[in-house]
Amino acid sequence: MSSLVIYFSRSGENYFGGELKNIEKGNTEVIAEYIKELDNADLFKVEPAVEYPEDYMKCIDIAKKEQQDDVRPEIKETLDNIDAYDTIYIGYPNWWGTLPMPMFTQLEQLDFTGKTVKPFVTHEGSGFGSSLKDIEKLCKGAEIKNGLSIPGANVENAKSTVEAWINE
Repeated sequence: MSSLVIYFSRSGENYFGGELKNIEKGNTEVIAEYIKELDNADLFKVEPAVEYPEDYMKCIDIAKKEQQDDVRPEIKETLDNIDAYDTIYIGYPNWWGTLPMPMFTQLEQLDFTGKTVKPFVTHEGSGFGSSLKDIEKLCKGAEIKNGLSIPGANVENAKSTVEAWINE
């Protein structure tokens, strides 16, 4: 069985338990790398063609506007198909209650029929928000498994939690 992680992650200034901190690697990317190591999964990082600002407040303003306008931002590279994979992990930070809009851009282009989808989210208290409903719409034809929700402040110590989830 082969696995793929499709994820969006953002480094730079991020929100952690009431304060802003600069991070070199995004929280979702840390979890994606755990999955790669633990399940021998391939990785595909969804990256916007125009990077979001480093400044957290400017970034979330843009993200909120994209969501309100139902924008599909252009992405740097597009994954054309997932035919070679049985299990697809979909990872993202919770942005305004759902997936960042570049994930919509990518996921809408794929055929999930017959795939197993395992969503995971990093957040600072909002969990999945309404993103699981969006995953169901974006991944038509897939069997959606239980998701994994990890507070961003806990990602560095979450490897065993990720492993238990993978093995469910």
